[in-house]
Amino acid sequence: MAIEVRIPTILRTYTDGEKAVEGNGGTLSELFADLETRHAGIEARIVDGGKLRRFVNVYLNDEDVRFLDGIDTKLTDGDSVTILPAVAGGMV
Repeated sequence: MAIEVRIPTILRTYTDGEKAVEGNGGTLSELFADLETRHAGIEARIVDGGKLRRFVNVYLNDEDVRFLDGIDTKLTDGDSVTILPAVAGGMV
């Protein structure tokens, strides 16, 4: 099962500069473990303690996975996963 994973600029050092990579897995957790086998270190930047890191947003086909099943969200062949760093800011 092929899943396209779009990688943000900040994590492209783990993917040799690639903007998108392919991965496999029935859930996001399995997908991230699969990515780790080819892109060492990337999983730890996305997942902490079995949950998505607080400042990382993950979208499955444009749906925020935090409103689905989080890291246990099911995947199907042809899905697209986008990883984005959370943006914060404003005037103090």
